[in-house]
Formats: sequence, structure tokens, C-alpha cells
Amino acid sequence: MKAVRAVVVAAAGVLFGLGVHAQGKELVVGSSATYRPFAYESPTKEIVGYDVDMIKAIAQKTGLQIKIVNTPWTGIFAALNNGDVDLVISGVTINDKRKQSYDFTAPYFEARQLIAVPKDSAVRGLKDLAGKKVGVVTGSTGDDVASREFGKTSPNIRRFESTPVVISELVNTGLDAAIGDNGVIAFRVQEHKQLKTVSDPGFSKEYFGIVVKQGNKALLDKLNTGLAAVKADGTYAQIYKKWFQAEAPVLPAN
Repeated sequence: MKAVRAVVVAAAGVLFGLGVHAQGKELVVGSSATYRPFAYESPTKEIVGYDVDMIKAIAQKTGLQIKIVNTPWTGIFAALNNGDVDLVISGVTINDKRKQSYDFTAPYFEARQLIAVPKDSAVRGLKDLAGKKVGVVTGSTGDDVASREFGKTSPNIRRFESTPVVISELVNTGLDAAIGDNGVIAFRVQEHKQLKTVSDPGFSKEYFGIVVKQGNKALLDKLNTGLAAVKADGTYAQIYKKWFQAEAPVLPAN
């Protein structure tokens, strides 16, 4: 009797394991929810944003089960390395240094610098900011751009701890312009109708990608398949329009 019972229990265990496998593992998505509008906490503590909408749309296309976890930026890659999260979507720029340690999907966002100025400003590009008070986030790409153009020690470069503070200073006429990441600047300018954005063709393009552990080809292929479908059926364009009130740029296929 004990032998029969053991066989039944073992068979049940096998069937249970197959059922779990068939349903698929819930993937943990790491995202730093302090980077509005890409990922941030709503008043009800739900994580929302452009990145969140994109990964949810990709998961829906591919049948992936996901759980989004607020993961501090300072530890987000360690969380991926340790297996605490399965993938990361958090405004991560694709670059050669990171590609040595991680695998990236095709781009899901085109990133570049963008200038914010008052609506009546005659500024048309970076060079027009010479002699003007320009706000940047300390240590950001915008800081690098302004430092290269006007000199790192220029008294006209005003450095702050975050984009919201820079925009607030611009709104209150403490600055003539602000330079920052296009997604964040465009989103913040929507909140202040007295401002507008100015694009400089000299600003180089960068791209955000979803990050997985190096060598995790199965997951990478799934994500790329879902991303391609989201781009093809217009979902990407809809999500972009929702968050940035603009037409979505055409993204590279890989």
C-alpha cells in the first residue's frame, strides 16, 4: 500500500511540476520608480509610466507573466546579477560598456538632450544659450553638454539635484533655459504652459533598451518578439503619444 501511495504522490508531483512549467514562471521586472514619466509611483502607490506601459504591452503580446518591483537605481544591476529580478526596464541607455556585461533588446525609446525655454524666447539651439543662465542636473548628460559648450566653470551654468527643481527655477525666471533628457524635459514642460522645448540637431541620439543577464537568449528573443509586435501594430506610438504628447520617432530594429 505504501509503495502504491508513493507512486501516486510522485506522479502528482510530476503533474504539478508540468502544470507550473506550462503556465510559465512569473518574471520579476526591476524598475526604479523615481524617474517620471518613465516609472514612478501614483498616489495609490501603483508603479506607472512609459516604461511600465511598454513592458506590460510586450508581456501581453508574448504571454509573459510579469511583476514590476520598485528597485533603486543604485542597486538595479546588482539585483539582476543576483537573480532578484529577471529583467530591467528603467531608462537604461544602450552603450558599449554595458553591453560587455549585459544583453539588451532592440531600442524602445530614443533619447537625446532637449532644451526648455520660456515660450517667448528666441533661442533656437544650443549656441543661442551663450551668455544666458542655463540650468542642468549635476553630473547629467545635460551638464556635460553645457560644460563642453560654455566651459565647465562657467558661472552661467547653474547645477541642481533634479529636473523638477531645474524646471521650477526656469518657471520662476531664475534661469533662461534648461537642458536635460528629452523624455523628462518634454513631460515637465507639459505641466507648464508658459514653457516650450527646443531641439538642437547637434545633440546625439541614444537609445534605451530592456536589460537581461548576458546569455539569456530565450528571454531576450521573447522580449524582442513582443517589442517588434508592439511597434508594428501601433501600440508603441499610442503609448508614446500618451506620455509625451508627440508623434513617436521611428526606432531602429536592433
